[in-house]
Amino acid sequence: MDPDFNRLLDEDMLIPLTAIICGSVIAVVAIIFTAVRAMVVSRNKEQTKRELAAYVAEGSLDPDKAVSMINAGRPHWEAGHGGDKGKCA
Repeated sequence: MDPDFNRLLDEDMLIPLTAIICGSVIAVVAIIFTAVRAMVVSRNKEQTKRELAAYVAEGSLDPDKAVSMINAGRPHWEAGHGGDKGKCA
């Protein structure tokens, strides 16, 4: 066998090598799950907007009520409200 490979399998290097590999795998899995979660959240928001737009179009929902439902639970700076909130003098 290759002497460098035998050195990697040595007891002194086995624990750090295992820690690096496990840490890397955990980081990659976390990045993938974060990306998938962001896609799902974005898709669900768009689906909700489409459904509310359909209700507004058929006349069963007031447009102002639909906007308030879309903005529910969002901070005022994300919701697009006007006014002086959050502005510095």
